[in-house]
Amino acid sequence: MRVRRAFLLLAFALALWSAVLAHEALPASAPSAAPQKKWILIELDLKRLTLYQGTTVLKRYPIASGAWSTPSPIGVFTVIGRFKTEMSGFGTRFLRLNVPWGVYGIHGTNRPDSIGANASHGCIRLRVADAEALYAMVPNGTRVYLEGGPYGPLGDSLRTLRPGDRGSHVREVQLRLRQQGFLHGSADGVYGEATSRAVLAARKSYHLRNEDIVDGALYTCLGILLFE
Repeated sequence: MRVRRAFLLLAFALALWSAVLAHEALPASAPSAAPQKKWILIELDLKRLTLYQGTTVLKRYPIASGAWSTPSPIGVFTVIGRFKTEMSGFGTRFLRLNVPWGVYGIHGTNRPDSIGANASHGCIRLRVADAEALYAMVPNGTRVYLEGGPYGPLGDSLRTLRPGDRGSHVREVQLRLRQQGFLHGSADGVYGEATSRAVLAARKSYHLRNEDIVDGALYTCLGILLFE
């Protein structure tokens, strides 16, 4: 009798745990109002990609993300294109995102050993089989949320920026330069000539060194600070 009761208690505990897993809470980094259709959350610091249907987890895959010198984009993007290919550096599948400062995507890799590391030129790498499975489940127009740390588009730190740099940090600086009237062009995430002129004008206005660079001093003057 005792053995039967213990078995029933164990079965109940396992059923309860399965129910908890089936209704897994969304992470804090997820959008406050989850879309009802399929959407993707990529957590760069955790090196994982999660495919959701509303608030339900459909699939979860380990990833490789951008190296320090070539970081992955941070923000909200959309799948705008795709292609299949023979085995290559992109594996066999590629989903393109509408990142304004370059060509970035979610794809397979012929370097499965890189999964779990900061190893790419900014794209999101999956194992070949995982990329093929995701490709089959995700249509163009799918929303993709890329999150990289506690500081929103700044990821986990402030990067010193110079002409030619691209990425989420550049776009955040451009937005602040526009707000303060120094930049009149678009915030495209590319540190080009217009951004250089705006940076130099801002540095002159704030009595900083006449140097075409976004450093800690300019971040502070622009009001870009790291707050959790």
